[in-house]
Amino acid sequence: MKLQVQTVHFDADSKLLDFVQAKFNKLDQFYDRITSGEVYLKVDKGESSKIQNKIVELKLYLPGDSIFIKENGTTFEEATDLVLNAAKTTVKKYKEKLKDKTAPKAAELIVEEEEEEF
Repeated sequence: MKLQVQTVHFDADSKLLDFVQAKFNKLDQFYDRITSGEVYLKVDKGESSKIQNKIVELKLYLPGDSIFIKENGTTFEEATDLVLNAAKTTVKKYKEKLKDKTAPKAAELIVEEEEEEF
């Protein structure tokens, strides 16, 4: 999967970028037809400048569709793990939905077998 990582309002070090890349490469295990993805790393300053939430947004491009997930945490690593967990379940649901659409119904198979017998 081709993954593009973009940072908003800060410069990320290579350790963080490598961490994000390694984590999201695991999504290929769940669905191998993911064509590409975009990751946005943002720093959100709260009402007081001492508290900064880290926001990770993921957009996955699938054949004919896309998935968008956004999570925040106190660190980028925490937010990345939250996005990864949400992406795993979303990709699994998407894959199951595709299987349901393409798989013939059990009742249809029984009807076809009965017609072949006569």
